[in-house]
Amino acid sequence: MADLSPQELRVLAAVADAGGFSAAGAALGLTQSAVSHSVRGSEAKVGAVLFERGRAGARPTPAGERAVALGRRILRMYEVLGAEARGAGRDTVAGVLRIAAFRSAALHLLPPALDRLAARHPGIRPEVRVVRELGAGTAGEVAAGRADLGIATLNATGATGATGSVPAEAAAPGRLLTGVLREEAYALVHPAGHPDPKALPLLDWDENCGSYTRDWWRAQDWIPRATVKAEDDGMVLTMVGRGLGMAILPELSLREATDAVDITGLGPSGPVRRVGYVTTPEFASTLAVRALIRELRAEEG
Repeated sequence: MADLSPQELRVLAAVADAGGFSAAGAALGLTQSAVSHSVRGSEAKVGAVLFERGRAGARPTPAGERAVALGRRILRMYEVLGAEARGAGRDTVAGVLRIAAFRSAALHLLPPALDRLAARHPGIRPEVRVVRELGAGTAGEVAAGRADLGIATLNATGATGATGSVPAEAAAPGRLLTGVLREEAYALVHPAGHPDPKALPLLDWDENCGSYTRDWWRAQDWIPRATVKAEDDGMVLTMVGRGLGMAILPELSLREATDAVDITGLGPSGPVRRVGYVTTPEFASTLAVRALIRELRAEEG
C-alpha cells in the first residue's frame, strides 16, 4: 500500500472539517475537482471508502473517521518536529501547545500550571479549548488530533469521558495514555441556612454523570429526579445560591461557591471522581506536553 502524503492528509482533514469537497477546496485554495481527485486517490491507497457522498456534502465513514483522526495527529507531529529538534538537549521548547479541558478544570486547574509553564518555557504558546465532558469529551479531542493534551474525568479503570467509556477513536492502534492528577469528593451544596436541604428539588447538569457516581447515586433514596438540567456546573451553583434547589457537585465546581450556599460532605462512602490528563503515545514524549504534565502534577503535589 502506498503511503499517504501530508497534502493528502490535509485534504482528508479539510473535507471532514468542512463537510464537503467544495468547502474543503475553498479552505485549502484548491478546486472541488482537485479535492475529489485527492480523496479518491487516498481511498485507493487505503483500500477503504473514507467519505459518504451526498447532496448535503461528504461525511466520514467509520474508516474515514479513523483515517482523519490519525491523519491530524501525523500532521501535528510534522508541525512540532522542528521545535522538538531545536529543544533537544536544551530543556526548552517553543511553539503552540493545544489543550482541551472541561469548564471547571479550565478555570481552576490549568491557570496556575500555565503560569508556571510560561515562567519556565516562555516560548510555549498554549491554546485552550473548553469542551463539555459528554460523549468522547476532551479525550475525543485528543484522539481526533484536535488537541495535544486533554484534562478529562477518568473512571476507576483509567478510561476517559463523562460516560465512563473510552471513545472509539482511542481504540488500538494509537490508544490514549492517561494519568491521574487529583481525586476529589462530591458534596451536597444547598442554600445557606436551609433547615432541610435534602427536601429541596435537585438541580443538575448533563455532564454530572459517570461510572464514579452512578452506583452511589442509585443507592440514595433521598435524591429526587432532577427538576432542572442546567448548561453547566457554574449555572447549577448560581441557581442553588438563589434558593432554587440543592445539588451534588465535585470539589473543582465548588471553588466558585459564595456565602449564598452551604456545603455539606457526603461522608466516607460518598462518590469521588478522578481528574487527569489524556494524551497520545506520540505526544507523551514531546517536550511541551511533558513540561505541562510536570506543572499539572506540581499543582496537586
